[in-house]
Amino acid sequence: MANSKQLFNRRKGRTRQKIQRKSELRPRLSVFRSGKHIYAQVIDDRQQVTVAAASTLDKDLRSKLKSGADVDAAGQVGKTIAERAIAKGIKDVVFDRGGYKFHGRVKALADAAREGGLSF
Repeated sequence: MANSKQLFNRRKGRTRQKIQRKSELRPRLSVFRSGKHIYAQVIDDRQQVTVAAASTLDKDLRSKLKSGADVDAAGQVGKTIAERAIAKGIKDVVFDRGGYKFHGRVKALADAAREGGLSF
């Protein structure tokens, strides 16, 4: 019987395979969530470089948030990552949810990034 970490890695692998087939020219917006914080990165896989990043640990966001692990915090991170990516000239991305379900904090981050101007 597989444990939860192995199941998560399987889901993450399936997601990455689909993303690699779709995104030959677009960078990916990768999301990581922990129990206390949420992180987002725009990654250019062709050059293997992180173009933009945002998290609830950023000083400007940290002071605004009550908690780093709620839907409001994820929305703020989504808006911030969209602003930073657009400032670097990136508007089209592929959303990489990893092994997480697309609901709750992950969905809030994605919706806020779309409102901020990213398209995926």
